[in-house]
Amino acid sequence: MPDFLIIGAQKCGTTSLYNYLIQHPQILPAAQKEIHFFDLNYSKGIEWYEAQFPARSPGAGLLSGESSPYYIFHPQVPKRVKKLFPEVKLIILLREPVARAWSHYHHEVRLGYEHLSFEEAIASEPQRLQGEIEKLNSDETYYSFNHQHYSYLSRGIYIEQLQNWMELFPKKQFLILKSEDFYAAPACILNQVFEFLEVPAYQLEHYDKYNVGHYPAIAESTRHYLIEYFLPHNQRLEESFGITFSP
Repeated sequence: MPDFLIIGAQKCGTTSLYNYLIQHPQILPAAQKEIHFFDLNYSKGIEWYEAQFPARSPGAGLLSGESSPYYIFHPQVPKRVKKLFPEVKLIILLREPVARAWSHYHHEVRLGYEHLSFEEAIASEPQRLQGEIEKLNSDETYYSFNHQHYSYLSRGIYIEQLQNWMELFPKKQFLILKSEDFYAAPACILNQVFEFLEVPAYQLEHYDKYNVGHYPAIAESTRHYLIEYFLPHNQRLEESFGITFSP
C-alpha cells in the first residue's frame, strides 16, 4: 500500500520530486512513478494496485508511494483514495498557472495529441470539456480523453481542486508546495517533504531536473489575457491557503 501520494499538479515538477524521494534510503520506489490507479486503472482492483508496491516488513521504517499528477484533477479520485487509504499522506506541487498551461500545451503537442495553436486550444477548451465532468461523475468506468489532455486552463484553477480534496481529508495530511520554490531550492524543499514523511533529512549528490520541456516564449498578449483569467482564482487561493504566484 502507498504511504504517500504525489497527486499533482501536472507539469509542476512531480517527476523530479518523485525521483529525488526514491533516492532516500528509507523510501522504496513503486513499480513505476505513475501507476494511475485511482484515475485510469481503478477497475483493476485493490490487489493489483497493492502489488505495484514493494513488500516491506512491519517496523522496518521503510516507505513507498507513487506520483500520478492527474489525481488532483480527476473528480472521482478523492473519494476513491479516502475509501481505500484514508490516512495516506498527500503531496501537491502547484506552479504559476500561466506557465503550467503553456508547458502542458507543449507536452500535448509533443505527444501528437494537440494540433491547434495554443490560442485556439484555450478558446476551444470549454467546448472540448463540456459535459465531461458530469460523465466522469455518473459513470465510474468512463474515460475522458479531453478531460485528461485538453484541460490547459481548468487544471490551473487550483482552489477548486484543493477544496474537493479537503472536503474529505484533514489539512494535516497535505503538504502543498510551490513549484517555483522547489526549482529554486530543491534540497531545502526536499527536506521539507522528508520531514512531512517523518524520515530523516537526506542530501542528494545531484538535483537533476526530469521531464524538462524546451519551447518558445508565450505571446505577450496571450500571457496578459491568462494572467487576468487566473487572477480571481489565484486571489481565492491566496485567501484560503496563503499561496501566491508572480507571473
